[in-house]
Amino acid sequence: MRVLLVGGGGREHALASAIAASPKLTMLWCAPGNAGIADLCACVPIAAEDVAGLVAFAREHAVDLVVVGPEAPLVAGLADACAEAGIACFGPSAAAARLEGSKAFTKEICAEAGIPTAASATFDDEAAALAHVRAKGAPIVVKADGLAAGKGVVVAATVAEAEAAVTAMMRERVHGAAGTRLVIEECLVGREVSFFALCDGAHAVPFGAAQDHKRAGDGDTGPNTGGMGAYSPPKGFDSALEEEVMARIVRPTLAAMAARGTPFRGVLFCGLMLTASGPKLIEFNVRFGDPECQALMLRAEGDMLAALDGAARGALDRVRVRMREAASVVVVMATRGYPGAYAKGSVIEGLDEAAAVPGVRVFHAGTRLAEGRFTAEGGRVLGIGAVGRNVAEARASAYAAVDRVRWPEGFCRRDIAASAA
Repeated sequence: MRVLLVGGGGREHALASAIAASPKLTMLWCAPGNAGIADLCACVPIAAEDVAGLVAFAREHAVDLVVVGPEAPLVAGLADACAEAGIACFGPSAAAARLEGSKAFTKEICAEAGIPTAASATFDDEAAALAHVRAKGAPIVVKADGLAAGKGVVVAATVAEAEAAVTAMMRERVHGAAGTRLVIEECLVGREVSFFALCDGAHAVPFGAAQDHKRAGDGDTGPNTGGMGAYSPPKGFDSALEEEVMARIVRPTLAAMAARGTPFRGVLFCGLMLTASGPKLIEFNVRFGDPECQALMLRAEGDMLAALDGAARGALDRVRVRMREAASVVVVMATRGYPGAYAKGSVIEGLDEAAAVPGVRVFHAGTRLAEGRFTAEGGRVLGIGAVGRNVAEARASAYAAVDRVRWPEGFCRRDIAASAA
């Protein structure tokens, strides 16, 4: 198979590693890729959001399967454009990608399919939204309806904080058009977990769960980030809980989307809150999480390319997918200043020594290779991943590798997976 992978972060490096191991693979390209991915395949300078450019490349190079990493090209219709060109695509159509592109749409699906989620209301009018906040009180959650690069959610501890969030999103448009409509919902209490299922429109198979760490600092302090680390499987997430999520959330969603004539193909990422009354849906994403994808790919067994292709072609029932009876831990190394302003160009050394630690794999997210030296070109720059018999073993290996990386301008959290080790 000839495969085009779309994206250029740590998630895509993990996917590239898994795809490259497939005996079915004859050629792999990544657009735009990064310095680490370039060790595995040919990187091509096409932006992930350049739908026309990606499809033209796929046509020209007789690509059999397009695998989409980030959400923006899916919401923009990349899968639809691939379908029109007769090219299989791992990722949902624009209509099905509304599960991530519109939080209000997700709430409609939840109501329609009886999916457990937070009670909510949707608003297009600022005054009505403010009145609702004052009537309900705090804590309360304010969400921009559209894509806001992971920054469109405010968990407000006070009414004043919620009012400020409403005004910032609807009047000041801090998230642009994404905040034209708001979803305001009750604040669920429990533990957050990320759960993933591969879907082919009619069938769904579980693809593991992971625990992400969003805050920049140890002890869950500091600002929210795109993710400072993850581990899999999450503490207490057993087979019974997995089946409950499949039965109450994943399969009903798949059925509801198919009934609408917009079948969901790709990976369904369920952001869950494990509450005292069972798992409830916080949000859907329509792609693998990052860094969760890195933790999952470290545990995945079997032919990953066959699984992705099966999901894209409606043949997932003929593919074997499972997770190893092992644990994985990923520690993100970021440039100092992230998620705020940070400098680019600092030199990173010691990556070969880090990768030499048994069970470790180094994933690149924001690096550049020039004259034989890796430099940091992004906020989140590396994912240091490790596999072990249990979380404690994987965690020890990951941090042993982190300590071999020589990068004074970088930082990481030192407590990833500590509560589960």
